[in-house]
Formats: sequence, C-alpha cells, structure tokens
Amino acid sequence: MEKSSLIIIPLILGYMLDLIIGDPDHWPHPVRVFGNAIAAGDKWLNKNSFRFFKGMSLAVILSLATYLFFYALNYLLLSINSWLFIVVNSIWLWYGLANNALITEGRNVFRVLEKEGLEAGRKQLSRIVGRDTSQLTAQQIRIAVLETMSENLSDGVIAPLFFYAIGGIPAMMMYKMINTMDSMIGYRSEKYEQFGKFAARLDDVVNFIPARITALFMILVTGSYTGLQFILKYGNLHKSPNAGYPESALAGIMDCRFGGPNVYHGVLVEKPFIGKNDRIIEAKEIEKAVLINHKTCFLMVLVTVLCYFL
Repeated sequence: MEKSSLIIIPLILGYMLDLIIGDPDHWPHPVRVFGNAIAAGDKWLNKNSFRFFKGMSLAVILSLATYLFFYALNYLLLSINSWLFIVVNSIWLWYGLANNALITEGRNVFRVLEKEGLEAGRKQLSRIVGRDTSQLTAQQIRIAVLETMSENLSDGVIAPLFFYAIGGIPAMMMYKMINTMDSMIGYRSEKYEQFGKFAARLDDVVNFIPARITALFMILVTGSYTGLQFILKYGNLHKSPNAGYPESALAGIMDCRFGGPNVYHGVLVEKPFIGKNDRIIEAKEIEKAVLINHKTCFLMVLVTVLCYFL
C-alpha cells in the first residue's frame, strides 16, 4: 500500500468518526492517560527546589515518550498488516480530534443558559473554561463560549491535524501530550510559575503555526474582510502569542467584542479588548460559530489530503 494512503485513509475515517460519534463521556481516552501521567509527575516533582528544571524534565520526557510509544506501535502494526495499521490509526485520529466535542460543549452552554437560566449557564460554562464563572452575566457567558470555541478550534482541531499532516499519529499524540500539560500545569500561579513554565512555553511554540493557519482558514471559509482586519489589528495584542489570532478572526467575522478582564484561579487577569462593538450576542448565533468550526476543520482535512496527492 502507498505511503500516502496510510496517511489519508485514517485521516478521512477518523474525521468521519469525530463527526458522527464525537467524544462520548466515560469512554476510554488517551488524553486521560496523559493527564494521569502529568498529575503523577506533578505530585512527585513539584516541590522543594529546582522546580523549573524538574518541570522541564517532565515535559521533555513525557513528550518524547509519547512520540516514541506511538512510533513503535505504528512500526509494529505496519509489520503485521497495513489494514490493521489503518484501523488503529483511524481510532487514534478520532481520539486526537476534538471538533465535535468542542461544538457540543459550546451548544450546551448556550442551551442551558437559555432554558435553565443564569446560574445553570455559569455552571455549564465552568466545564470548558478556566476563568471564574460565578459572577458572569449572560452576555459574558456567551462571549466566553465564542472565545473558547475559536481558541480551541486551533488547540483541539487544527493543531492536531497539522501535526498529523507532518508526522502522523506519533506527532499528533505528542502534540496532545504537550497541550494537556499546558492545560494542567501551565499556569502563572505560585504552585506552577516555575514548574509549569517550560510546558507553557513549549505549548506556545508548537501552536505558533497552527494558530495562524486557523485564523487564515476561518477567513477563507467565511470571506470576511473584517475578520482579516481584526487579525492584523488585534492578533498580536493578546497575552498569549497564539490565542489572539483565532479569537480576533471570530470577533471580526461576528462583528462583536471579545477580551477584557477576567478572574482565573482567584487572580484578576487584564486582557485587551478585541473589537469595539460591544453588542448583545443572541442565542441563535452559536450556530454561526458552529458552522465556522465545521468549515475550518473540513478545509484543513481537505488541504492535507490534497498535499499528499500532489
């Protein structure tokens, strides 16, 4: 079987599985294994002195171990049977792609807020964001969902597909490990300021190109000139070197305002505003963001397939 087929077929099958099944709760998932390994390393190493060196060592070891494990597994599968390789890699790609789950969670927040009220909406939002949701208004909840959907379109969809395109499942899963480390220990808090700093910076590096691809593809699938203007004007103003790009794109496309101060883990974090039109976000507008996610994901899959055909 041709090498291109070993990449393209799992990509298409995994993409279809994510569209149809998503990420059901309580199903086994490799990211939970990654999380357990990170939590164990955190408990064992994050104490006393040399915390930066310990955190860096943990990040490097777990990243390399993940890549080598999946590389060795693929080598074994390919030596047995090409179709077995394709089936297993399709499942790994499905696990590594979070588009359906991201869309479902975003819709759920809007639905709960609309049907059950403000307190229920705040609680539902807390499932998908790191900020304190206890004092947010309905408008702030909807804005938080849209910000999260744009940022995680990069982190949870385009970036995994980007690394799959350049290095197959081993590179994709190594990225997922790095991104999981950032979400668990990459905080500027007393506990993680030193221990999680390397993981946070490593996540910034690996997301540099995917974040900009995400923003560009969002503009291409919508044809929004305002979105492009927002990227150029606000993309590099965000505290994160990457998150500002897809967030700026969506804010421009939807002609609304993102950003502003929020509380994270008890600390007030000042973020610049993205856009000036502080209009009310309507409940139905979640579907526009959903369509953008679907189109952007499909475009990334299509571009990857075409690159391997050329």
